[in-house]
Amino acid sequence: MRVRAGVILIEDGKVALIERHRAGKHYYVFPGGGMDDGETPEQAAVREMEEETGLQVAIRRKVAQIYFGLSEQIYYLVDRLDGKFGTGTGEEFTDSDPNDPTEGVYVPVWMFLEELAQHDKVYPADVAALVIDAVKNGWPEEPILIVEDPK
Repeated sequence: MRVRAGVILIEDGKVALIERHRAGKHYYVFPGGGMDDGETPEQAAVREMEEETGLQVAIRRKVAQIYFGLSEQIYYLVDRLDGKFGTGTGEEFTDSDPNDPTEGVYVPVWMFLEELAQHDKVYPADVAALVIDAVKNGWPEEPILIVEDPK
């Protein structure tokens, strides 16, 4: 089973996302990626956030776990420790070809929380909905569990 660790960083009424243009599609995802050998999901989340955004973060808590076919995605609420947003040096920026539709473009962006509720192309949608609800009502005591049916 492939495990992806994702990050939720909220600051000043905005959430950090990665804007993607790939294979003719335009959408947003939460920063994150797959675990390297010997890495925990928490370590992967911290590493991926720095690679994709340039920010060093600390895990506050796990907020969601999603199972989708043969993959598992774990999302963590984090706090910023240091770094400059938009200075990521991961292979997405250094070794990708924006003209290759299979690779596409990765752009770290801040999206206002009010705007998040209006977008239907923020993935995973269940995590976007969780963020919107948590900002209004607080984070659930336990991580939410989502099992998606791969179609």
